[in-house]
Parts: sequence; structure tokens; C-alpha cells
Amino acid sequence: MTAGRAKSPRPSPTFALEQAVLDADGGPVCGVDEAGRGPWAGPVSAAAVILNPDDIPAGLNDSKALTAARRETLEVEIKARAVAWGVGFASVEEIDQMNILHATGLAMRRAVEALAASPATALVDGNYRFNLPCEVRPVVGGDGLSLSIAAASILAKTARDRLMIELDAVYPGYGFAGHKGYNAPVHQKALQTFGPCPAHRRTWAPIRALLETTET
Repeated sequence: MTAGRAKSPRPSPTFALEQAVLDADGGPVCGVDEAGRGPWAGPVSAAAVILNPDDIPAGLNDSKALTAARRETLEVEIKARAVAWGVGFASVEEIDQMNILHATGLAMRRAVEALAASPATALVDGNYRFNLPCEVRPVVGGDGLSLSIAAASILAKTARDRLMIELDAVYPGYGFAGHKGYNAPVHQKALQTFGPCPAHRRTWAPIRALLETTET
């Protein structure tokens, strides 16, 4: 029996993409990422970060590769040491009105507009060229490649997690503080027991199906 080949560790993000843009076009350059495109409840969040290349916090990485405690520690460091940072949200109502893709773009625009310094270029995680108030360069897998995008992924995630914990107090019983609005057994059970609440995305198929059942 042949032993399986061990997987190579995923490389850590670097500042190479940002530096290439700075060398070619000048700056500032921000990284942009979102959190919460997939959940059944809660807003979608986005963050934009312009890092200081001479003062980058150690350990920046894709937020999904970090523990909650590590994200919270890095959030403080990013906000203290970055040239500028901004966070934006698109509400459940905006998601239902314009769809999740366009709501994500709206949250990203709000994050970029919240920056204290106007960026010339945004490195955006993913393959979609959102309409932002600067040049946009999509980067597939960007949160694992670019330190600026990784920093943005951390701020977007911590901001949204904090808001979902607040919503858990407003709408108790759904478990928002734990699953953050994502599909989970406890979430499914709560929906069957209580039905959707105002924090749920009413155009999402499972939520829409429940609403149609209760309305008939």
C-alpha cells in the first residue's frame, strides 16, 4: 500500500502584489474583502485596508485560517498600524432588493469610501470587478496571496461576527451568536420552531420556502 503524499503547507500572503502596483502605477493601494455572502441571515460586510509597508502586523492571513481570538488580536493591530481602514455593510433588505452580488459590491464601496485616504487601486478578493471609486484589480484567492486583502478579510469577519452577536440578543433563540447566520442544525431547528425573523434574508431559498408555507 502506497502512503499518501503529504500536502504542502499553503504559502502565507505577501506584499508582492501591492508592491507591483505601487511600482507600476503608484498608490495608495488597498485590499478589499467581504464576509457573509453565504449565510441565511444578517448583512454582508466588507472591509478595505491600506497597509503601511514598513509597519505590517505579523501573522496576517486569510481570516478563515485564523482562530476567532487571533482575528480579534489582529483586528486591533491592523486598525492601529494601517495607513487607513474602512468597514461597510449592506443590509438584509438591500440583499433581498438587489441580490447578494450587488449588495456585496455596495458594502465594498462603502468600505472604500470610509477610508481616511483615497486609494488609487483596490486589490479585491475574487474574480468579479466590482464598481468601486478607484481602479479595481480582482485577485482570485487574494486573501491567501495579498497581505492587504488578508487584513481586509479579518476586519470584515470580526465586524460581521460582532454584529451577529448583537442580533442574537435582539432575536434570541436562533443561535446567531454561534453560527453567525449560516446553515447549521440549530439554525434549521429554530426556523422550524419560530419561523424567520427580520434578520433573515427572505429571498434565500430555505427562508422563502418557509415563508410560502406559513402564508398558505
